[in-house]
Amino acid sequence: MPRHIAVIDIGKTNAKVVLINSATQQQVAVRSTPNVVRRDGLYPHADVEMLWRFILDSLTVLHAEHKVDGISITTHGATAALLAEDALAMPVLDYEHNGPEETATGYAEARPNFAETLSPRLPNGLNLGAQIFWQAKAHSADFARVTAILTYPQYWAWRLTGAMASEVTSLGCHTDLWAPSRSDFSSMVAAQGWTKLFPAVKPATSVIGFLTPLAAEETGLTTDVPVACGIHDSNASLLPHLGAHEAPFTIISTGTWTIAMTVGGDTTHLDQARDSLANVDAFGRAVPTARFMGGREFDQLVPENKTPSDADIARVIGEDIRVQPNFNPGVGPFPAAIGHWTRPAEELSAGERTAVVSLYLALVTEACLGLCGLGKEIIIEGPLARNALFAQALAGLTGVRVSASGDATGTSLGASMLFGAGEGHTAVGVAVEPLTVAGLDAYAQRWRAAI
Repeated sequence: MPRHIAVIDIGKTNAKVVLINSATQQQVAVRSTPNVVRRDGLYPHADVEMLWRFILDSLTVLHAEHKVDGISITTHGATAALLAEDALAMPVLDYEHNGPEETATGYAEARPNFAETLSPRLPNGLNLGAQIFWQAKAHSADFARVTAILTYPQYWAWRLTGAMASEVTSLGCHTDLWAPSRSDFSSMVAAQGWTKLFPAVKPATSVIGFLTPLAAEETGLTTDVPVACGIHDSNASLLPHLGAHEAPFTIISTGTWTIAMTVGGDTTHLDQARDSLANVDAFGRAVPTARFMGGREFDQLVPENKTPSDADIARVIGEDIRVQPNFNPGVGPFPAAIGHWTRPAEELSAGERTAVVSLYLALVTEACLGLCGLGKEIIIEGPLARNALFAQALAGLTGVRVSASGDATGTSLGASMLFGAGEGHTAVGVAVEPLTVAGLDAYAQRWRAAI
């Protein structure tokens, strides 16, 4: 087990390199940068060369200050690198680009049914299969050069080590490429002739290889530093809790997306029309999941994040000031709803506005739990773990124990645990008291009735 593990954590909004002490499972240091989409070239795409420079520079600094003994990787999903030998055949497509809608009719005929993949049809490039299908049709000459398709964590592992692999958590996150019940690629992969382009599947918890001489020289590390295969970020958040709680239990992984995953739940209530699906965990098991863009909506709706007072919360509930979904059409449990405030936001103080949106996020999360299943307890990971009202409201609405993780980010900790096969973490969170403000239940009922 490496002592100091550098976790490359690439989110949709920000990229980080976090140094984790594997003995204490505490964050030692962190470096971060905005993850900006480039608009030049064939289509909007990830600035992989900027990220690569950031990764190398971060490893250099962290190694000089603390010594890096191992490297792990976690990234957002719905992203892949299409390689032509040892270079990109075309840019790494931004999944929010609407290009894949151009081939939506053909893709609807090609994609497997929900029963096979537990992957709903999502807009733009949120289905990785839809991205690849569009790239193959719209940029056929470039696609003809493709020799390998690497999901995003494994692309960075390849940049560091020169070794290629596929991995199930990235293949199983609403891609249409994976059949969880068979633990194999979906029927579409063979039908489209893509099978030969995917490297052999390796466990997220395996060492994919060791630093190349070039990466070692650039960073001051040595070529015997191991690099883990890598993991999808939602599943990284899940990993520290596997085996630490009585099933079924629910993890709420937060960031740009708010993702509810119920370990030990069943998939019978998943609704492909409401952005619910099965993720695949690091050990290949299907995990019922529902999600919405909670972090993005909070940023859209709260220009000044101010902790609400008891008076702010009481006024918002007492005067029935609500936010109704949805501000990111096509995703979440209410994909067709049109988001709006029941009172002009400009009339509210900063604390009141934060209170309204925090309650809104709790209500949408509760709706997600109706799709993926409500566990015996809920653990909140990531930025929303620091939002006390969100956690308290969720406890009050669901009636189960809710705890907020003390980890700065569950994704980085989970990714660091790939070297220990996901073992040894106590997954302690701080339990929150349920919100008991008078009128909460009636407020929630009016919110639901208005959708």
